Amino acid sequence: MLPILALLTACNGFLESGTPPPPPAGTPALYFLGNFSSPVYLTAAPADTQRLFVVEQSGRVVVLHHDTVQTRPFFDIRGRIAAGGEQGLLSIAFDPQYATNGRFYVYFTDSHGNIRIVRYTVSSDPDSANQTTADTVLRVPHPLQTNHNGGQLQFGPDGMLYAGLGDGGGGGDPNGNGQNKHALLGKLLRLDVSGASGYTIPTDNPFKNDTSGAPEVWSSGLRNPWRFSFDRQTGDLYIGDVGENRYEEVDVSTTAVQRGRGANFGWNIMEGKHCYPDDPCTATGVQPVVEYPHLSNACSITGGYVYRGSALPVIQGHYFYADYCDGSVAGRRDQLVWAGCEGGAVYPAAGRRRLSNSSKSLVTSHQKSCADGEVAKWLQEASAKPEGDRFPNPPTCQSIRTRALLSAQSQAGPATIPR
Repeated sequence: MLPILALLTACNGFLESGTPPPPPAGTPALYFLGNFSSPVYLTAAPADTQRLFVVEQSGRVVVLHHDTVQTRPFFDIRGRIAAGGEQGLLSIAFDPQYATNGRFYVYFTDSHGNIRIVRYTVSSDPDSANQTTADTVLRVPHPLQTNHNGGQLQFGPDGMLYAGLGDGGGGGDPNGNGQNKHALLGKLLRLDVSGASGYTIPTDNPFKNDTSGAPEVWSSGLRNPWRFSFDRQTGDLYIGDVGENRYEEVDVSTTAVQRGRGANFGWNIMEGKHCYPDDPCTATGVQPVVEYPHLSNACSITGGYVYRGSALPVIQGHYFYADYCDGSVAGRRDQLVWAGCEGGAVYPAAGRRRLSNSSKSLVTSHQKSCADGEVAKWLQEASAKPEGDRFPNPPTCQSIRTRALLSAQSQAGPATIPR
C-alpha cells in the first residue's frame, strides 16, 4: 500500500527567459491523505469540485471526498480482469452529462488480455457504481502480447468518446497494426456513445463512408498512446506516444486541422521524426511537435495537459508532459520547451530536469484534477535502479494543483512502465 502525503506549496514562478526565481521561503507542510494500491489514473466528474476518483490498476476506483478517502470503493472489478505489468483497469471517463445520466466508461484488459470499454451507471448512492448496469461498448482482441494496451478514455470537446489503443505489443509492431487502417490497434478511436447502448459511428469520422479504413478509426500510426488530452480552451489534441528504443514524442493536432481527423502519426515507419528502425525510409505522417531521445535514463513519455487553471497565470497555455523513467516533467508553449518544478522554481529546459534531485521519482500518469483546470501528475518512487522495463515499486500519486503537491513512499510490489 502507498502512504500519500500532500505538500502545501507549488511552483511560484515561470519565466519566459532569464534566471529562474529562488525557491520559496519556509518549509513545506505535509499532511496524510490515505493509502492506494498501484494507482494509475486520477480524474473528476464534470463540474464536481468535491471529489477525485483514483483508479487502481488491480480494478478498483476509490473516491477522495474533500481529500478524505472513502472506505467503500466507487467501483470494483478486482479478480475479474487481467492486471499487472501494462494490463489492468487503466482509466475511467465520465459522460459530459454525468450529472443527469449517471454514465461513466472504464477501459481495462479482460481475463483473456483483450481490451474492453464498458459503460456503467452510478447507483442511488453517488459514491457507488451500479455494476449490474454493465454494457460492453467495445471489445478489441489483444491476444498475442500483454504490453501496448494504450489505456486512455477521454470525452472530446465535441462530446464524442475517444480511446487510445496501443499497437498490440511486441517489438516494432510485428503485426503492422499502426499503419493498417482496418485494425483498431495502434489507433485513436472516436465513438458516439450517446445512444441507449453500445456506440454508433459519428457522421464525420474519416472512414464512416470510406472502406479504406475501419469506421471507428480517427487517427492512425500510434505505438502506445498511454495518455492524451484536449486543450480545454482551444480543443487542440495532444498525444504522448511512447517510443520504441530511441525517441519519445508529443503529437499535436489543432482544431484548425480537425484535431487529428484522419491523421497518420507515422508509427511503425517513423519513431519520432526518424525512420524506424533505420534510414532510409519515406517519411510518413504528421511529425511530432516534441521529441526527445532515450538519454539520461529517459524512456517512456507520459502525456499531460495544457494548463488552463487560474492559480499560476504565468504558465497559462503551457502543455506539460513527463517521462516515467527519469522522473522529469517538462512543458511547452509554442516553440518554447520548459522543465518542471525543482526547488520551487520552473527552469527553461536546456536539458529536461527531474522534479527533485533524486532519480527515484517516476511518472505514470497525468490528469486534470478538477473543474478548476489545475493539473495532477502521478509519480512513482523506486527504491532501486530499474532493471530493463521493470521497477521494484508501484506508482504513487503526485498532484500539482493550487494548494497540493502529492508525494509518496512506496512499499509494495513490482510495476511495469508503459512501453
